[in-house]
Amino acid sequence: MIRGILGSLIGAEIDRRNGDSGLKGAAMGMIASRVLTRMGPLGLALGGAYVAKKAYDRHKASRQPV
Repeated sequence: MIRGILGSLIGAEIDRRNGDSGLKGAAMGMIASRVLTRMGPLGLALGGAYVAKKAYDRHKASRQPV
Protein backbone atom coordinates (compact mmCIF):
# COMPACT_ATOMS: atom_id res chain seq x y z
CA MET A 1 0.00 0.00 0.00
CA ILE A 2 2.76 2.43 0.90
CA ARG A 3 4.57 1.54 -2.34
CA GLY A 4 1.48 2.46 -4.36
CA ILE A 5 1.08 5.77 -2.59
CA LEU A 6 4.75 6.70 -3.00
CA GLY A 7 4.68 5.64 -6.65
CA SER A 8 1.67 7.77 -7.43
CA LEU A 9 3.07 10.82 -5.63
CA ILE A 10 6.46 10.50 -7.34
CA GLY A 11 4.75 10.04 -10.71
CA ALA A 12 2.62 13.13 -10.11
CA GLU A 13 5.72 15.17 -9.27
CA ILE A 14 7.44 14.04 -12.47
CA ASP A 15 4.34 14.97 -14.50
CA ARG A 16 4.08 18.34 -12.76
CA ARG A 17 7.73 19.11 -13.46
CA ASN A 18 7.44 18.21 -17.16
CA GLY A 19 4.09 19.83 -17.76
CA ASP A 20 3.04 16.73 -19.68
CA SER A 21 0.66 14.30 -18.15
CA GLY A 22 0.59 10.73 -19.18
CA LEU A 23 2.39 7.49 -19.27
CA LYS A 24 5.90 8.77 -18.56
CA GLY A 25 5.11 9.97 -15.03
CA ALA A 26 3.19 6.83 -14.20
CA ALA A 27 5.99 4.59 -15.47
CA MET A 28 8.69 6.55 -13.66
CA GLY A 29 6.64 6.52 -10.45
CA MET A 30 6.18 2.77 -10.70
CA ILE A 31 9.88 2.18 -11.33
CA ALA A 32 10.90 4.54 -8.51
CA SER A 33 8.52 2.90 -6.06
CA ARG A 34 9.83 -0.58 -6.95
CA VAL A 35 13.44 0.53 -6.50
CA LEU A 36 12.69 2.28 -3.21
CA THR A 37 10.86 -0.68 -1.72
CA ARG A 38 13.62 -3.08 -2.80
CA MET A 39 15.98 -0.96 -0.72
CA GLY A 40 13.90 -1.76 2.37
CA PRO A 41 13.20 0.71 5.16
CA LEU A 42 15.92 3.08 3.94
CA GLY A 43 14.26 3.28 0.53
CA LEU A 44 10.86 3.99 2.02
CA ALA A 45 12.39 6.70 4.20
CA LEU A 46 14.11 8.27 1.18
CA GLY A 47 10.93 8.20 -0.89
CA GLY A 48 8.90 9.67 1.94
CA ALA A 49 11.50 12.38 2.50
CA TYR A 50 11.42 13.29 -1.22
CA VAL A 51 7.64 13.63 -1.23
CA ALA A 52 7.66 15.59 2.06
CA LYS A 53 10.28 18.04 0.76
CA LYS A 54 8.31 18.63 -2.43
CA ALA A 55 5.15 19.25 -0.41
CA TYR A 56 7.01 21.62 1.93
CA ASP A 57 8.52 23.57 -0.98
CA ARG A 58 5.12 23.88 -2.64
CA HIS A 59 3.56 25.08 0.62
CA LYS A 60 6.37 27.57 1.16
CA ALA A 61 6.03 28.92 -2.38
CA SER A 62 2.28 29.41 -1.99
CA ARG A 63 2.82 31.54 1.11
CA GLN A 64 5.20 33.93 -0.66
CA PRO A 65 3.66 37.35 -1.34
CA VAL A 66 3.32 38.07 -5.04
